[in-house]
Amino acid sequence: MPTITTRDGTEIFYKDWGPKDARPIVFHHGWPLSADDWDAQLMFFLAKGYRVIAHDRRGHGRSAQVSEGHDMDHYAADVADLAAALDLKDAVHAGHSTGGGEVAHYVARAEPGRVAKAVLISAVPPIMVKSDSNPGGTPIEVFDGYRAGVAANRAQIYLDVASGPFYGFNRDGATVSEGVIRNWWRQGMMGGIKAHYDGIKAFSETDFTEDLKAIDVPVLVMHGDDDQIVPYADSAPLSAKLLKNGTLKTYAGFPHGMCTTHADTINADLLAFIEGSLQGDDASSQREAVPA
Repeated sequence: MPTITTRDGTEIFYKDWGPKDARPIVFHHGWPLSADDWDAQLMFFLAKGYRVIAHDRRGHGRSAQVSEGHDMDHYAADVADLAAALDLKDAVHAGHSTGGGEVAHYVARAEPGRVAKAVLISAVPPIMVKSDSNPGGTPIEVFDGYRAGVAANRAQIYLDVASGPFYGFNRDGATVSEGVIRNWWRQGMMGGIKAHYDGIKAFSETDFTEDLKAIDVPVLVMHGDDDQIVPYADSAPLSAKLLKNGTLKTYAGFPHGMCTTHADTINADLLAFIEGSLQGDDASSQREAVPA
């Protein structure tokens, strides 16, 4: 399997498909998944002539199940090492959920010339957990519940998440896919429990505010307004407001896992953004969504 060794000796698995001289798109997966979660995007953009790259985060998928380093600083450093090893230039970095946090943390620190654009999809920035400074956030007890579930019986909690809120399969009238549920569960169980347990703190308690402010490249923020994992109002509009060059795209009724459930729509908008023709939400609706 293709891997790189990071600066702290961790083996990171990656996929690198398509012409090496084509424009690279790097995909960053969510918790507790793997590069396989991007199958629909990898095949779509490969067919469009792009070079597509996706890695398994440390402790996830086929990467080394190391004990330490399950935090955004290490995640971003691992991406920097991958970009250097593959000599990626003018890349587009797209991150889903936790992967969106990883993208923000990496892009804010990337070497000049490495990144051309970024995409945050159903992403965790600016910060998820509720606090005095973030009163609209998700209570810490919710994340404590995830930790307890992972520690006690992660096989069951992964099944519950995939068959319920992640894809909106718990909504009336939803078209449930057993294959999608099983694939989510398979990816989760490939990874290490320590990485998944520690990663809950990384995605829920990291404050990405300064990262978002520091990013200069164009960023597309994509989010469904029926996201039951990363609530829309506490994420996408706030991130778009903090970015210097952000475009907000809101999807009515789409769930957290919309890259899978609505791949055709998401892929088309990603392509339009990369090629420079995407129109975001209208400015007045953004102003209404974002508190002054």
